[in-house]
Amino acid sequence: MKTSAFLPLLCAAALAACSEPPPPAAAVPVVKTLIAGEAPAAGARTYSGEVRARHETTLAFRVGGKIVERSADVGAVVKAGQILARLDPADLALQAGQAEAQRALADADARRYRDLRGRNFVSQSALDAKETALEAAQAQAALAKNQAAYAVLKADKPGAIAQVLAEPGQVVAAGQGVFRLAEAGETEVAIAVPEAQLADLKPGAAAEVVLWTGRQPLRGRLRELAPVADAATRTYPARISLLDRAPGLALGMTASVRFRQEAADALTVPLAAIFQQERQPAVWVVAADDTVSLRAVSVAAYTDAGATIAEGLKSGERIVAAGVHKLSAGQKVRPVK
Repeated sequence: MKTSAFLPLLCAAALAACSEPPPPAAAVPVVKTLIAGEAPAAGARTYSGEVRARHETTLAFRVGGKIVERSADVGAVVKAGQILARLDPADLALQAGQAEAQRALADADARRYRDLRGRNFVSQSALDAKETALEAAQAQAALAKNQAAYAVLKADKPGAIAQVLAEPGQVVAAGQGVFRLAEAGETEVAIAVPEAQLADLKPGAAAEVVLWTGRQPLRGRLRELAPVADAATRTYPARISLLDRAPGLALGMTASVRFRQEAADALTVPLAAIFQQERQPAVWVVAADDTVSLRAVSVAAYTDAGATIAEGLKSGERIVAAGVHKLSAGQKVRPVK
C-alpha cells in the first residue's frame, strides 16, 4: 500500500525531469577580420591632397610698370595668345621713340659718311665707326620696340587662371608674378608628406586616389617626391599622377590618397592580429566555412604600423584582426570587417 502511494510522485518527478530544456548552445563569437594585403590598417598611409595641373606657370611682365588693365579673373579659361593684362605704355612708348630717333640720326650720319668716303674726304675707319654706331642704334631701337610690346601680358599656353597675384593700379617689377596659370592637360594630386613618413615612400609607388565627391577610386602613382622640405610647413611636397580618367574632375578638388602595398611586398598585419603560441608568432586564419585555425608565421619586423609577415601568410587570406586570445582551433566565428 505504501509503495502504491509513492508511485504517482515518482512518475511526476520523472516527467518533470524529461521536460527540462536542453542546455543552451555556445554563442558564436563575432570577430573583426581583414584580408591580408588589402587591409587599410596594415601599414597603409593616407594623405589629404588637392587636384592640380601637372604644369603650373607664373605669368609676369618682362618689363616693369603700372598695371592699368586686368582682363582675367580666377577660374577663367584662356587660350594661347589671349591678352590678360596691360601696363601703362606711356614711358615705354617714349623710350621707343627716343631710340628710334637715335637710329634715324645714326642712319643719316652713316649715309653722309658713305658719300664722303666715296669722294675720299674721310678715312675708311671713320666710316666704319659710323656704320658700327648705326648698328648699335638699330639694335637699341629694336629692343625699345620689343619692350613697348611687353606692356601687354599674354597667355603662353591654354589653361585656367589658378591665382591672381597683382591688381590694376599696382606697380610691378620685371618678372614679378601677375597670374598663376594651370596649363590644360594632365592633372595630378598634390600632397604633403611628414618627415617621419618620408622613408616609407618611393617614386613610382602605387596609390589609390579617392575624390571627396564620392566617385570610384582612381589608380595613381607617386611621380615626384621633393628632396627638400617646404620652409613654411616643414613637410615634403609630393605629386601623384592619375592613371585613370575621371569625368568632371576639376582643379582644386580635395582628394584622399592611400598608398597600398605592392603584391611583391611582405604583408603587414595589425599587431593585435598576432597570437603568441609558445613564443612562436601565429595568426588565426578564417576558412570558407567561418572556422578558425591557428597558423605559425615568421615576422620580419615589428613597427608602429604593424607586424611585417615574411612567411606563413598569403595575400588574400582572411585572418582575425582582434580578439585572438579568445579563440580555439576549429571554432566557428561570425566575421565582420
